[in-house]
Amino acid sequence: MRVTKAGVVLLAAAWIVPLGLLVITPMKSFGEYAASSQWSLPHDPLHLFGNIKTAWNSAGLGPGFLASLSYGLVGAVVAIFCGALGAYAITRLEIRGRFWWFLLVFSGTLFPFQMYLIPLFQMYTDTGLYDTWVGMALFYSAIATPFCLFVLRGFFSTVAREVEEAARLDGASSWAVLWRILMPLARGPIAVLVLFQFTWIWNDFMFGLVLSTSDGIRPVMPSLVGLQGQSSSAGPPVIMAGALIGSLPTIALFLALGRYLLSGLTLTTAGRQA
Repeated sequence: MRVTKAGVVLLAAAWIVPLGLLVITPMKSFGEYAASSQWSLPHDPLHLFGNIKTAWNSAGLGPGFLASLSYGLVGAVVAIFCGALGAYAITRLEIRGRFWWFLLVFSGTLFPFQMYLIPLFQMYTDTGLYDTWVGMALFYSAIATPFCLFVLRGFFSTVAREVEEAARLDGASSWAVLWRILMPLARGPIAVLVLFQFTWIWNDFMFGLVLSTSDGIRPVMPSLVGLQGQSSSAGPPVIMAGALIGSLPTIALFLALGRYLLSGLTLTTAGRQA
């Protein structure tokens, strides 16, 4: 038991120490950072606001933050909507070869994402979607849909058909069964999907770098890398302030939805085993 507790403490320290640096460093001026140890506490924590302002206005980080926020929200909502429609069709409607339809959609997650870069880039340049908000939102929605379909299919298959039959006896349509019965029951898995898909979209670097170039279109992670290059003269405090800005939405989302995480994962696991 003591060994287990010691391991948990060490693991927690491994996560907390970098977060401590992420908070302490932006509170220092460049001169204070250069003249003191990186572990020393800041003399004037109000430098944090100046560093955040500098980072926000540099390398398109501010517009990139807002762009990623919109991509994460739209991508997660659209992917869950499409995944719910597909999961309901596969588990509840009499569709020929419905399992093969599921495999066809889910197979998109089985290959390395790098395989999609060249054909996706060529398609976007040919259709005018390159470096557009619509193009980026469509991509993030599409790439997040298979996992949403997988999770919701597993959950819907655990819901007793008697519930649906009772609703149909009361005159409920297929649409009403999905949105008034199944979706409210799936609050836990949906919360997990929002958390996972938003976090993936927010942290994406590769596709954001390849499919966009303009401020306001390019996501926050490529902009954060650009901040490191353009703001090297400002030093680590500004760069770490940018990293702090980039980490806030996912932390806030986890705090808001964390209570659903365990229950959602439990329901999802049960759905996969059913």
